[in-house]
Amino acid sequence: MDVTDREYALKLDSQDPLAKYKGLFFSDNPDLCYLDGNSLGRLPKRTISVVNEYLTSEWGAKLVNGWADWIDEAEVTGDLIGRAALGAAPGQVLACDTTSVNFYQLVGAALAARPGRKTIITDKGNFPTDRYILQGLAKLHNLKLIEIDNQSEGAADFERITPELLEPYLSEEVAFISFEVIQYRSGARNDIKALTDLARSYGALSIWDASHAVGALNLDLDSNGADLVVGCTYKYGNSGPGSPAWLYISHHLQNELKVPIQGWFAQRDQFAMGEYFNKNDGMRGFQIASPSIVGLRCVNAAFEMIEEAGIDAIEEKCARGTEMMIALYDAWLADLGFSLNTSRVAKERGGHISLVHPEAKRIAIALRQFANVIPDYREPNSIRIAISPLPTSYVEVWDGLSRLRDLTASRKYEEISRTDVKVT
Repeated sequence: MDVTDREYALKLDSQDPLAKYKGLFFSDNPDLCYLDGNSLGRLPKRTISVVNEYLTSEWGAKLVNGWADWIDEAEVTGDLIGRAALGAAPGQVLACDTTSVNFYQLVGAALAARPGRKTIITDKGNFPTDRYILQGLAKLHNLKLIEIDNQSEGAADFERITPELLEPYLSEEVAFISFEVIQYRSGARNDIKALTDLARSYGALSIWDASHAVGALNLDLDSNGADLVVGCTYKYGNSGPGSPAWLYISHHLQNELKVPIQGWFAQRDQFAMGEYFNKNDGMRGFQIASPSIVGLRCVNAAFEMIEEAGIDAIEEKCARGTEMMIALYDAWLADLGFSLNTSRVAKERGGHISLVHPEAKRIAIALRQFANVIPDYREPNSIRIAISPLPTSYVEVWDGLSRLRDLTASRKYEEISRTDVKVT
């Protein structure tokens, strides 16, 4: 069947083992094509009842006595995230704080664990928060920060970091490397195992940001030999805006590492209120302070759904959905001034593709205003289109790209005169 026939997408939906999950998410606009789950996932209906139950039956009824139940919840939720989406055995994941705070913590721990090494490596395409934190710490500690140029034309395949690209920068002076699992702009997928193994051969640690991968791909962190990983829960994790992030520290590093922010939740005898810090064993030794319990309940509701659906089935739908997007790009968009900035090889991409166009910003805004389609825009000229496998159907993706084609061909986007929107 021709991919440009809407029946093609309807057939995929009829055969989709995950199709039932779409109805488990809140929606008040059935005609909306929401293709921005890589930025903020939809609201699971179960989260509404879970949060209400927590507010009335726990916080409201138990008051401070509730802490007897809540005190270890960051570890329990961390194990759920690890089990459902990360391929991580228990005792290696903590659900807490924000991705940025967790990244700062792990960078500080890695630097302390490699004293005397004064070089750190990242890439120019890395997410801004990570680059800004690395730039700040490099300045503070007088470090050499190498930012591999994977953005200029011909520098890399769709911003991918390969071992061949990385190795010339490695030496015995490198403390750690830090990359995204999925490049936030292009959707390129980096090889955790290959790059971690290469860095380890030089004695360097690896810090990964999995924010644009968790909940979409099976990361297999244990099997891939990952050292340190951070990520959020509100994209493909569907846990809500500002929901708690997570950090992963491999068992083999937990005794070696100490994070720079030594909070009281990490204290061995927490309620003794001791004079000096004595780090707790295991992942509890990396927790700063009280977690957001209501936030963790949102994470639980969403990641229990991911665990039930199965991360391998979710990854397979990502691959099939992005394959359909690329086929529709070839058929509909290539002749309208778009270019594809994402690999055609499924194992080299995640759950979103990047479409480059000189008028990308106006087109992205026009899709929201005129076509009931929500993608997102990333500077300087990219529209990101995502399939979030649980709440998104194939026909929703097909309809969204069809509307993108029609809007661009009609030049309706030229009616957008202001592009100074706060959020893109």
